[in-house]
Formats: sequence, C-alpha cells, structure tokens
Amino acid sequence: MLEDPGGGAARREGGTFKAELWSSCRGWLKMKLHCEVEVVSRHLPALGMRNRGKGIRAVLSLCQQTPGSRPRPRAGGERGGPLPTCLVICTLRDKRGTRYEANSSSLKSFLSAVRLAHRGCNIEVPLSTFTPVKTSEFEKFKTKMVITSKKDYPLSKNFPYSLEHLQTSYCGLVRVDMRMLCLKNLRKLDLSHNHIKKLPATIGDLIHLQELNLSDNHLESFSVALCQSTLQKSLRSLDLSKNKIKALPVQFCQLRELTDLKLDDNELIRFPFKMGQLTNLRFLSAARNKLPFLPSEFQNLSLEYLDLFGNTFEQPKALPVIMLQTPLTLLESSARAMLYNRIPYGSHSIPFHLCQDLDTAKTCVCGRFCLSCFIQGTTTMNLHSVAHTVVLVDNMGGTEAPIISYFCSLACYVNSCDMLK
Repeated sequence: MLEDPGGGAARREGGTFKAELWSSCRGWLKMKLHCEVEVVSRHLPALGMRNRGKGIRAVLSLCQQTPGSRPRPRAGGERGGPLPTCLVICTLRDKRGTRYEANSSSLKSFLSAVRLAHRGCNIEVPLSTFTPVKTSEFEKFKTKMVITSKKDYPLSKNFPYSLEHLQTSYCGLVRVDMRMLCLKNLRKLDLSHNHIKKLPATIGDLIHLQELNLSDNHLESFSVALCQSTLQKSLRSLDLSKNKIKALPVQFCQLRELTDLKLDDNELIRFPFKMGQLTNLRFLSAARNKLPFLPSEFQNLSLEYLDLFGNTFEQPKALPVIMLQTPLTLLESSARAMLYNRIPYGSHSIPFHLCQDLDTAKTCVCGRFCLSCFIQGTTTMNLHSVAHTVVLVDNMGGTEAPIISYFCSLACYVNSCDMLK
C-alpha cells in the first residue's frame, strides 16, 4: 500500500500493483514498470462500498520532482535539501500521472534506487525529471506471434514470455525449439510445415496448451510420455496430418479432452483399440491412410464430422479367428480379474511387460476383457451411426466400414452371431 499523508487533489490513498514486465531504462535513470494497477481506497469499506477489484493498464515511473514543484519540508519547518523521489502512476486517461512519495516498504523490490529513497539516503545515480508518457507505452503485452519464414525466425532473442499463441511455419525447424517450452502461458502452438522428426516430452509441461498443430512434418510416432502428461487435461485440438505415423499408442486415448483430431495423409495401419474412450471427440479426420479395419470401441464415439476417405478397408472375413483356451491360463484369469475389478496397477507393483499386456487387453462386446484368449470376428458398420456428417469412404458412395470385434468366450460369440452376419 502507498501512504498518502498529504491527501492532495492529485494524490490517492493507496494502491496495490500487479507487475508483469520490467522495461529497460534509457538515458538518465527514469525507471519504468509496465503493469496493471489496482487502486484501493481504505475508506470504501467504511462507506459500505467495495473496490471494483480489476486492474487497469498503467506505467509506473520513478523520478524526481521538478525544481518548480513544492519541495518536501524539513522537520524544523525549513525548506530545501534534496528533491524528493516520487513514484508516478500514469494511465491512458491520465498521462501526466498521479504522484506518490516513494516511502512504502512494499516498494522495496521495485529497484535498488527505491530502497535507497525509502531509507532516506541520497541516490548517487541522477534521476531525470518526469515527462508525460506516450500512448504507445500503454499497448498490451504481446500475446500472439506469427512467423512464416526463416528470415523472420528469432535467433538472437527470446520469444516474449507473455505469448499465448505462437506460430512458426515454413522455418525449416528439425526439432522443437526449447525456448518455446518456457512459454508457460502458451495456449496455441503451431509448428506446421517444418521438418520435425521427434517431439520432446517436455511439451507436456505447457499446462495451458489447448491447440497443437504439427501438420506437414516428419513425425513417425506420438510418444507415450506426451499422452500421460498434463496434456490429458488441457489439449483440445491436435493436428498430426501429413506426417509418417504408422500407429498411435494405446495411451493416446488418455487425451480425453480432445475435441478435434486430424490424422490425414499418414501411414496409419490401425487406430488405438480403445478409441471409444475419447468421449469428447467431435471432429475426426483420418483420410488417405492404410486402415484395414476399425476397432470395435469405435462404435462408442459420438462425432459431428468424420472423414475416412481413401483408406484400404478390407472386406469382412466370413469365418472368425478362434484363439480360445480351456482352461484359462493363470495369466489370463488374473488379468481379466484385475481389469474387470479396476484394480490399479503400474510398473511399481508388477513387471513392466505385464503392464503392457494389461494396457493392450481386448474388450469383449459384453464389456469384459481378454488378453490372448478370445474369438475375433469382423463385420461392417454404417458410419452414420457414430457421426452426423460422414465423408464417403470411397468413390462408390459408401458410408460403411469394416469393424473388428472380440469375444471373451464362445457364449458371447454365439449371442452376437446376428451382428456378424
């Protein structure tokens, strides 16, 4: 809080300051802080009123009063001595500013010169007199940066820390610039049209990231680490089109906040079989891949738009693939029991290879699970059953695609035989 003992017309009683960025000091030591300011009056509660609680864009300046202004009186009533150091708050409406004496302990961290003034010491570095600020100094911090050529890519300076949207396309990047991963406010990151081959797991540290565009790169995979990062809670839109991805890990389905997913022009040979867990997905595009079948859980999706044109879908097989074992192995029985009862597991409690087996367990149409003991059958589904708008899957006007289903027992298969005809 800033004390205002004089209570003059050009002064206010106090203020709290939310600093966002330090500006550089030029010439004489006229120090400025670009920030948002919230002025709080102590009289408001007594009057039954509340402060509006919202900061406004302002510039704080540390300066000296001009010789023509009233100097601060000494204790004995004499005038004179060094000119007092003041803090001036300037806003777009009040460019000349409101003046405060720099005598509050809350300003100790403003600058070392302020600390000296607070203690009553002489400031060795001369301060310039205050002049009204320019309108340009009230511009908001930069939140968006678009770079679309190599020559504009910043090599010698960092990206603005306040960025929320960053696009660096057609820059020839072969890896993700680690400086981008320090932009903790980033919500949209566009790295399309580059030559990136691998993604660092630290992208998952961008806790506010909602949109990630990686189209037209050289990616061959999407790592499990990213699927298990904070992107699970933040990522809404993901564009992996025009890469070289052959398969997505089963953990990909843990990105359950996804609403838009683009996988066009890759080399996909399968979807994650737990695809149905992406319950928030509304837009799915995976045209021109090499998908032979869709997983059975694909039927659990509820899409607004679906494009699977140009995939190498196969005709359903007439006979099922039977891989039943009687009696069940101990591994199969224990795995089914763990998954059915939702018993937590991890590499800290069971071997890593068993975790992988459990992660890749098949889901029977009855809702139970199976590891290596199952019946596999194929049929076709009309894609309109899962999507409102469907792009034709071929040039023949078809909207049906083959779907692969698993059955944990012969009884489940027999009960579902009508579906497989």
